[in-house]
Amino acid sequence: MNRQLLLGDQAIALGAIHAGISGVYAYPGTPSTEITQYIQDAPLARERGLHSKWCTNEKTAMEAALGMSYIGKRALVCMKHVGLNVAADAFINSAITGTHGGVVVLVADDPSMHSSQNEQDSRFYGKFAFVPTFEPASQQEAYDMMSDAFDFSEKFRLPVLMRITTRLAHSRAVVEAGAVRDENKISFSEDHSRWILLPVNARRRYGEVLELLPALEKEAENSKYSRYTPGNKKGVIACGIAYNYLMEHFPEGCDRTVLKISQYPLPVGRIKELIAGCDEVLILEDGQPFVEEQVRGIFDDTGKIRGRLTGELPRMGELTPDSVRQALGFPANAGYAACPHVVPRPPVLCRGCGHRDVYEALNEVLRNYPDAKVFSDIGCYTLGALPPFRAIDSCVDMGASVTMAKGAADGGLFPSVAVIGDSTFAHSGITGLLDAVNSNSNVTIVISDNLTTAMTGGQDSAGIGRIEDICIGVGVPAEHVRVVIPLPKNMDEIKRIIREEIEYRGVSVIIPRRECIETMKRNLKKTKP
Repeated sequence: MNRQLLLGDQAIALGAIHAGISGVYAYPGTPSTEITQYIQDAPLARERGLHSKWCTNEKTAMEAALGMSYIGKRALVCMKHVGLNVAADAFINSAITGTHGGVVVLVADDPSMHSSQNEQDSRFYGKFAFVPTFEPASQQEAYDMMSDAFDFSEKFRLPVLMRITTRLAHSRAVVEAGAVRDENKISFSEDHSRWILLPVNARRRYGEVLELLPALEKEAENSKYSRYTPGNKKGVIACGIAYNYLMEHFPEGCDRTVLKISQYPLPVGRIKELIAGCDEVLILEDGQPFVEEQVRGIFDDTGKIRGRLTGELPRMGELTPDSVRQALGFPANAGYAACPHVVPRPPVLCRGCGHRDVYEALNEVLRNYPDAKVFSDIGCYTLGALPPFRAIDSCVDMGASVTMAKGAADGGLFPSVAVIGDSTFAHSGITGLLDAVNSNSNVTIVISDNLTTAMTGGQDSAGIGRIEDICIGVGVPAEHVRVVIPLPKNMDEIKRIIREEIEYRGVSVIIPRRECIETMKRNLKKTKP
């Protein structure tokens, strides 16, 4: 089993297990979900009893990992790029507390927004927080880097950010596994004060982190994952997976001067060497022009720098072998004509999905309210924005449905309706509901409960079996927490309840509850002999 065909996500997961982690903390989010799923199913992880239960959100995941680090154990944190926004408070402060047991924060960026609200480059977070960043170029590097990243974290007592993108996460390659490390034993830091971020401690720690920066840059200069290869006067800086896209066009060996970067902060000395010896330098990076902007800032007067900011590469979207090919000055590959027999198939809610019945009932009731607006959220129910329902008016970020509905109601909108899923409600809707209760806002909140985190494949939802109790505990009157079963035969009852709660002047919650049709199919298969 030393050689295995693995997704990039799976290579990361295996590398983390072999690096001796004691737990993985994550909230499911494409393209990072498969990392935690692999650890949950891995025989060695089960044998060791590694913690791998899904967290309520990315902030709680980051904080739990810090708790494991506090007692000397190694912890992996996984999320997609927008999840790092949720975890940012704990993540940025974790550089000031530092680590004891190693902490690696794996963030999967999604350039081209295959399943995301924005394009975001997490390397900026690493620079902003003074957190060293690793960026593997291949599945093998992703596996190997895990062990080195945990060692690095413990050496410098800092968390390490590991950044990948969708193509590396979801493509396969053969990975050769190495040695398996035991878990760390419980131990404690000799300096307890750094974990208590009172200003007097935080100021001292901030200075200590700044003093580490030259050493971190030297480590990046000498990283075994970054390499400088002399060649002709045409230079290329290739970051992470972009190095693979570059080398794909030179099967006999690259004739250009190449600096491969897989560790940050930027190896400025190597970059100076490359620019001094080249007439032009093309910067290849999947995501935003993170390196290009910094290199331009250092060498602004050279006129040699090319990349996304100068038009050689597209300003938005993921990097591709074809876009790299053209930026290198090679003729474009012949394209393929679209097949006239293939009809585009936009995403739709599954047949039999309970969200369909919710939107059908909601649309029918709201026809009688010409000013009605429906604020929705992140989940498969977001597809209610598309035909045939066209039932929602917003989708901004996790939990925003509740707070946007509250804000609109505070401004005088009636009716103001929120639609949120059970997992998203637990992730970041509860605090918005508390705000609504405290203001006695005139909102109707529909928590469409399919008993799972369906959008990412059916992971456990943190609120399962507790949603009514949570709502009542937050302060919603018990008589205005209504549960319905979204089925066509119950349509009259559902519409009646929606009308009643819209007319109630205050905060009301309707919970349409029916298991996701896809997870139900899988569960039924498991029960069959």
